[in-house]
Amino acid sequence: MTVLEPQPPGIPAPVPGPHSEPYWDGCRQGELRFLRCDGCAAAQPKPTMLCRRCRGRSLSWTPSGGRGVLYSWTVVWRPQHPTFRVPYAPAIVDLDEGFSVLSAVVGCRPEDLAVDLAVAVEFHAISETITLPYFRPVTD
Repeated sequence: MTVLEPQPPGIPAPVPGPHSEPYWDGCRQGELRFLRCDGCAAAQPKPTMLCRRCRGRSLSWTPSGGRGVLYSWTVVWRPQHPTFRVPYAPAIVDLDEGFSVLSAVVGCRPEDLAVDLAVAVEFHAISETITLPYFRPVTD
């Protein structure tokens, strides 16, 4: 039985920039963060300086509840880099706050993945400075 697992330390890591640093700081602290417009309350799907709905410039980092549903995924059996452990399942997760994230699913078999599968975030460090968010099926 193959169970999807987090990637081991040493995989290629993202490089935080000035606009994404609060996101990565949150991951390191076990908190999934996103930007919300202070004017219209729209969730922003990625770090930005301008609201995609109202074009407002006042945005605040907000903690997510970390729950959502699986929207789309694929299962990778041939790694793109030799340090990646297969299989892994990159996925798009629709979060309860109204935006989507690209991550990966862990804690289940590839054949258990399904549209609208309820998932919750969990965090796994790949280095001393980078912790990645993964999503695991909700069992409650």
